[in-house]
Amino acid sequence: MWPLYLLLNKILKAEEDEDSVEVQKSVEGHPSSVDDGCYKEALPRAQFIEVPHVNQLSSWDCGLACISMVLRTIGIKTCSVDTLADLCCTNSIWTVDLAYLLQKFSVKFSYYTVTLGANPGYSDEFYYKEQLPTDVVRVNKLFHEAIEAGISIQCRSINEEQISLLILSGKYVAIALVDQHKLSRSWLDGICASGLGDSESGYTGHYIVICGYDADKDEFEIRDPASSRKQEKVTSSCLGEARKSFGTDEDILLVTNQFCCAFLHFEYAWNRARSAIALQKNYILLITMAVLDTGV
Repeated sequence: MWPLYLLLNKILKAEEDEDSVEVQKSVEGHPSSVDDGCYKEALPRAQFIEVPHVNQLSSWDCGLACISMVLRTIGIKTCSVDTLADLCCTNSIWTVDLAYLLQKFSVKFSYYTVTLGANPGYSDEFYYKEQLPTDVVRVNKLFHEAIEAGISIQCRSINEEQISLLILSGKYVAIALVDQHKLSRSWLDGICASGLGDSESGYTGHYIVICGYDADKDEFEIRDPASSRKQEKVTSSCLGEARKSFGTDEDILLVTNQFCCAFLHFEYAWNRARSAIALQKNYILLITMAVLDTGV
């Protein structure tokens, strides 16, 4: 029979190894670490978050409708599009405006964009031409004051594979800025090909919620506030083209699904409690065996 201290050391070592695995998984699941993709094989093939559909009320408030959908998903169900419009104090909504709204409600999120501030290169774009001259100062001020407001903005691109991994983890939903013409064309034609149909319509900015992904079909599930349909599906390539269109800055807000995270924390705590009970039983068994072995 092994000495008692050796058996105890083996059990404690197993507990430490388990803790290190849990910490590693937690770190890899964070948006800032998604690049390594080390935990890809542990994810399900499909994941869909229940997000209630909210229609926009005007041509300009799609972003506010998306915020309302996200807030309802995490349990804040009383905030209407009209209420958000009053908080926003403008009808020229930029992604940074949406970030400040999420911050007002203490929602955890990550903000990614390839342009910090208002891009002066959009001044000739019909969609931006009317509002951009008056928006530049306001938008740049919001970016400048973001850090003081507790908003972290990362100047980098996020591709569709990275988004799919985060959605598959079940911990995130996303609000993305897309070119509405390119997105709607993918549904009308069933395919997403450059230069097909509506090519002369120009860029039209539009916000959607990304809340699901099917790896076998390579399709995302989205909520479109401009659509009467409660849910839509779009291929990864179509979403990528709509997101990376000139005018979007590839803006995306990755919002932590706090209900899901709370459940995962509870599940982890429950498993740890079960392990502690099992460990206590092992201690009792080992002490009993040691006593019997010494003949006491």
